[in-house]
Amino acid sequence: MDATPMTGTVTGTDRTDLTLLVVEDDPAGALAVPELLDAADASGTRVRIRTARNLTEAERLLTDDVHCVLVDLSLPGPRAAAGDDPLAPLRHILRLAPRHAVLALAASADAELAAEAVRVGAQDHLFREELDGRLLSRAIRYAVERKRADAVQVKLAESRLRAQENARLERGLLPTPLLEGSDLRFAAHYRPGRSRALLGGDFYDVVRTPDGTVHAMIGDVCGHGPDEAALGVELRIAWRALTFAGLCGDELLSTMQQVLEHERESDEIFATLCTVDIAPDGRRAGLCLAGHPSPLIARQGRAARLLPYEDGGPALGLLPRARWPRRQVELGGAWSLLMYTDGLIEGRSAGPGSPRLGQDGMVGMINRQLSSGLRGEDLLEAAVTEVRSLNGGELTDDVAVLALERDRTRG
Repeated sequence: MDATPMTGTVTGTDRTDLTLLVVEDDPAGALAVPELLDAADASGTRVRIRTARNLTEAERLLTDDVHCVLVDLSLPGPRAAAGDDPLAPLRHILRLAPRHAVLALAASADAELAAEAVRVGAQDHLFREELDGRLLSRAIRYAVERKRADAVQVKLAESRLRAQENARLERGLLPTPLLEGSDLRFAAHYRPGRSRALLGGDFYDVVRTPDGTVHAMIGDVCGHGPDEAALGVELRIAWRALTFAGLCGDELLSTMQQVLEHERESDEIFATLCTVDIAPDGRRAGLCLAGHPSPLIARQGRAARLLPYEDGGPALGLLPRARWPRRQVELGGAWSLLMYTDGLIEGRSAGPGSPRLGQDGMVGMINRQLSSGLRGEDLLEAAVTEVRSLNGGELTDDVAVLALERDRTRG
């Protein structure tokens, strides 16, 4: 059923050969597509012709190297099953060839049917009585280019949808803190890990409740896909709602675990979490750790160090009846509190193959940056940038880091 290559007038910027599959029931060969293409007088890309007399043969010959399909609308097709639909052969080809350009061939008396063929998916229609080599060659070229343009538009639309989804997830994972009435300063920085189409499962939030207490939280859902990101959004929203409802410490984390167990895709999914509730006077805080690295505190005139982490509980979702002790810590008058996800400490300390930076390496790095006078957003950006530099390239995990600062002493 394959014919020898014929030289036609399919020209343009793309000089690669094109393959045309002709699907028509014409034993006498009245259509004579090869001869039509030979009759065109302009030189250009060669068109290879394949012919199929029925839909079964068309399905066999419709391989990936076919660029365009010319289907005769008068071709006998599965009409009985389709309720005598005159476009049944075309619809069948469109289902078989969703990535191929398709031309519909009809009699000039069937102009309305030909127009309907374009509406249902063909790139163009041709009338048998008006067909010549130049028209056919031009139609093949235009159909192929239009199909390519349609595919580009589909990809652009998908990219826009992904961008919108990213924006929605970012708003959910990285919210605006609610700190009205507090004298604490807030800063945050987020950097997606390498090869992320979406934000990962890192999330954080900071709110001030009516009694003047400032509550801060940072967490990390294991994994990096859209499901983990969506779960991170749900956990952050649940934390904010439960915090405003008055829950704190073990009671809050136990309820958060119930939310995770109900919403996660599988029993293997877990989340780490760190919560801090800072008293209205700013001098004391309660700390709860659920499998999460401990925050770092820098007090005025003293080197930064990690807050106590010996009494932490397991990550959410690991143990059904776990408990999370709330530890009271003294902050002092003026201080900076740094909360972070493990992406900040799991990078390499001196390029590929070197030991991981770890918490001790991070503390040393932060102390150097504090000594140089960095604070707030500048400190966070410098920390993430240096971690990336030490790693020798992009980090493989997402990094979220936030800072709360109090720079004046109160009684």
